[in-house]
Amino acid sequence: MSHSELAVHFFLQLAVILAACRLVGLVALRIGQPQVVGEMVAGVLLGPSLLGVFAPAWQAQLFPQGAAMSLIYASSQVGVVLYMFLVGLEFDVNLIRHRVPSAVSVSLAGVVAPLILGSFVALLLVSDSGRYFPGGVPTWQAMLFMGSAIAITAFPVMARIIADRRLSGTSLGTLALASGAAADALAWCLFAIVLAVFKKSPLIAVLAIGGGALYAIAVLTVGRRLLARLGTRAERDGGVSPPMFAVVLTVLMVAAWFTDFIGIYAVFGAFILGAAMPRGIFGRQVRQALEPLVTNFLLPLFFVFSGLNTQIGLVNSVGLLGIALLVLVVSVVGKFGACWLAARLNKEPQRDALALASLMNARGLMELILLNIGLQVGLITPTLFTILVFMAIVTTLMATPLYELVYGRYRQLPMSGAFLPSVGGSAELAAATRE
Repeated sequence: MSHSELAVHFFLQLAVILAACRLVGLVALRIGQPQVVGEMVAGVLLGPSLLGVFAPAWQAQLFPQGAAMSLIYASSQVGVVLYMFLVGLEFDVNLIRHRVPSAVSVSLAGVVAPLILGSFVALLLVSDSGRYFPGGVPTWQAMLFMGSAIAITAFPVMARIIADRRLSGTSLGTLALASGAAADALAWCLFAIVLAVFKKSPLIAVLAIGGGALYAIAVLTVGRRLLARLGTRAERDGGVSPPMFAVVLTVLMVAAWFTDFIGIYAVFGAFILGAAMPRGIFGRQVRQALEPLVTNFLLPLFFVFSGLNTQIGLVNSVGLLGIALLVLVVSVVGKFGACWLAARLNKEPQRDALALASLMNARGLMELILLNIGLQVGLITPTLFTILVFMAIVTTLMATPLYELVYGRYRQLPMSGAFLPSVGGSAELAAATRE
């Protein structure tokens, strides 16, 4: 395609993607799932798993491989980076100060337990030479990859569910985001070690772990003090000026580039930068300017792009289905069970512990990103890729119903502390969750 043809085709793709996300999202809302789940499913429906089966020519023409998909990918990355920046703006460190032990314990448990269980599953799979792991992949690398894949949390998906359920800025929502961010950072560091050894390049692991730690410390200390000047100027001028907004976006893109470059993925750079930004009128106006465009236009591209690369039909035998179910059970037990137990050992209320475990159990698109990297470098086969995608989709679909079952049907009254049934999305619920 020429540049002009590519642009015209891209507009058509955007129209189809946005319409599909809206329609499937409405269905998801009707059955009690958040909009984000509808966007994930819409991507699968538009890809080879459904449209490619019933109308392969149309699907191939609408979403051809090559430059057309690169445009969707690049746009989707901008969307998720902007969204995680907004999540960071909502992240209130003060709400988590007295629950630091819980956040640390839950994040560690959510990595260590899946890592151990995933290693045992990898031992079983690696014995079937070449079917799940290509020949030449050492057993310990297979074990570490499988553990990392099961330990990952759907950080962007969790953030979207927390926003949709009006948990942003609440103690539970902040605890979940802190636990999810820490767990994902640990899982990505483990994966960086696997890649470093697999590619025979220790620099990958050093950059990911050392660079990520230095970035977080620098941004949350020196960076926070420098960024505070933006808040002071916004308060003085009565708002965020266009030049100031341009500076924020420029710094955000640099942060995303740096964390992606060092191997811990761009969303962490965006999230940490958002957490370091000043609040008050500055935070409110930046959020108001970005949120409608990001959530309704750019972010759906991120979910749809991964769905377009998913082929559920590869799990096409009883044996493979059995392996897929085993991986699913191990993933739920390792993540949900360990996070719930860690929260309870830190004396978190039962409902909070169950709700936190429900949110941490979702894998979503962070899982798909890790799996795509593993597939591209030759760590796993397409068969194992599909099995783990199945696990990611199912655990993500489980998150909202489990949350609603154990926590969402109730609200805590600010004065009495008693739990009463509430209507999702009501003004009363929004007011209660802000307390």
